[in-house]
Amino acid sequence: MLNREIPFLRIIIPLCAGIVSGLWFTPGHSFLIIASLTLITGFAASLFFNRNQTNILFGIVMEISLYICGLLLYANEKNSLSHLDEKPGIYDGTITDYPEEKANSIKIALKLNSVLSGSKSEPVNGSVLIYLSKDNNKRRFLPGDLLKIRLTPRPIVNRGNPYEFDYRFYMENLGIKYSAYASPDDVLGSAGPHKRPLRYKALIIREKIINMYRERGITGERLALVAAMTLGQKNMLDPEQKQAFIKAGVMHIMAVSGLHAMILSLFISHLLFFLKGKLKPLRIIITILLLWSFAFVTGLTPSVLRAALMFSFIWTGKLIRRNVNNINSVLASAFVLILLKPSVIFSAGFLLSYSAVIFIICFYHALYQKICYKTYIADKIWQSAVVTIVAQAGTLPLTISLFNRFPLWFILSNIVIVPLSSLLIIIGCLVPLTYPLKFLSVPFAWLLDRLTGFTEMLTVTISKLPFSSIENIGMTGSEAFLLFIAFITTGFWLTDRKRIRTVIPLSMILAFIIATGVGDISRKRSAEMIVYNTISSPVIGIRTGKRIYIYGNNRESEADVSRHCATARLKIIPVTFKNEISAIKAGDCRILVSNRLNNRIIDEFNPGYVILTGKYPAIEGSVNTRKINSLILAPDVSDYFSIPENIRNTGLVHIVRKTGAFRVAL
Repeated sequence: MLNREIPFLRIIIPLCAGIVSGLWFTPGHSFLIIASLTLITGFAASLFFNRNQTNILFGIVMEISLYICGLLLYANEKNSLSHLDEKPGIYDGTITDYPEEKANSIKIALKLNSVLSGSKSEPVNGSVLIYLSKDNNKRRFLPGDLLKIRLTPRPIVNRGNPYEFDYRFYMENLGIKYSAYASPDDVLGSAGPHKRPLRYKALIIREKIINMYRERGITGERLALVAAMTLGQKNMLDPEQKQAFIKAGVMHIMAVSGLHAMILSLFISHLLFFLKGKLKPLRIIITILLLWSFAFVTGLTPSVLRAALMFSFIWTGKLIRRNVNNINSVLASAFVLILLKPSVIFSAGFLLSYSAVIFIICFYHALYQKICYKTYIADKIWQSAVVTIVAQAGTLPLTISLFNRFPLWFILSNIVIVPLSSLLIIIGCLVPLTYPLKFLSVPFAWLLDRLTGFTEMLTVTISKLPFSSIENIGMTGSEAFLLFIAFITTGFWLTDRKRIRTVIPLSMILAFIIATGVGDISRKRSAEMIVYNTISSPVIGIRTGKRIYIYGNNRESEADVSRHCATARLKIIPVTFKNEISAIKAGDCRILVSNRLNNRIIDEFNPGYVILTGKYPAIEGSVNTRKINSLILAPDVSDYFSIPENIRNTGLVHIVRKTGAFRVAL
């Protein structure tokens, strides 16, 4: 039944499985030869089973083929990024977005075209993040501009802390493997392109629309909110604004995605109500065209393209007048995105967007019909509540795993804020459309400004309610996947108990409980020391069972390890260093934390592990390291600090700043 109604389900699952396998396995030439011969043999053998109504062998071979296709697609994407030498070079590239201004520098994303090697120019693929120091001569770069610059590329690396966000993997999926610091003198030339590509024109138009808002009197924090909610430009938002929307559970309205596409497509469709009967296909075509026009003016960002493509498939199903399964249309749009960029399945936006939409399509109608309200207002509130509950259920595992928090007032905030944001999006589109007509655009802008302020006020109020969100909760990726499967099987069981046996959701729930229980039990029976790779002062964690003692010099140390503790479900007990030389006793092990080291200190404390702190710790005399298991340089130690050769040659030294966090079982 599912094969006929949702054929893309059979395509998406093995394709994604192959892409995920590519994280650990890269196919070689021998694998490709053996796989090709095996598949050809399998397809040939399946011809003898064509007489049967269902050709099982053909189905199996096809699934394996799709799996291998996913593996090859992801391997090809990974291998397409060039390896750059970590030495000075002259690079030519294209600026892919508006530069982002930082406190002391300007961040530029540069898509590399070539590198000058001797007297020759060699082509390179991939992008680099450039941090260009500020100067008095302010250059204005536009998306699509060509830049020639002297760089020393450095690989983007993680800090190696437990359960940290994999920043290197995230950036690599964006096509960026390197970063570099440069001064204005390193810029050797810049120029506009002969013909600016469409994507960069879209970003420039988006910036012009923001200027239209500004010229019509919308400024400050409200301009930042309008730019985020109508155009998806979140760089202007203050951290406090982001936190308020996150705590209220409505951060999704800041990303131009499925919500915006749905609001606009329904609004346009209702405006064209007079196109009925034989003219209805024209109504759908105009809706799709205007939806893509909106995608263009918002910068053709990945989230916008995803939403526009998804709803285009749904509207196309209506256009061809077939009873198309909406899930199949959604999966078809996902299939196109995966073919274009296989690593998109690891994007948080992709996962959250498709999880929410799939849950809404699968469970909204059945849950909505459970309760019927006769009054119009009550019915609309119930509709909004059902959509919110179902979407939240679909995204809950990912939300907890990725962001380590859960907003408790999400039903209230979405019932109130989403309708307001719908009006805000529509009026936000009307301001630039009526910009030449000042007598229309000024009132629209005034209304947009007031509506934005009211929306922000309500959001801040909800975020400040008691127990607005549960903080510092988390789970691993495997636990989140099992919880997602448990939710979706439970949802199908609740809506169709005849087709879904009770044992299926129960077994998934049991698998999730076992997975979390095994991790908790293993942690209860173990202990370890962690020297975190933090940005500021050193932070040391001593974990005994489910408790972790965090030693640090300031209150910020707890924030540096919160993700680890949330994911591993550890109780944090903060401890402050009192002296420049401190000794920590963990079981039978002694740990010395000091900004200087000599034989007298070693004899006095008899440490198994020594952690040196400070920018330039003092190592006095010829230090006897025979009783020391490891000598750890904390992350606040300067890169220019020189370790005595006799200690460096022992192999006991671990430099946290270079090799990542230090972990050892106690």
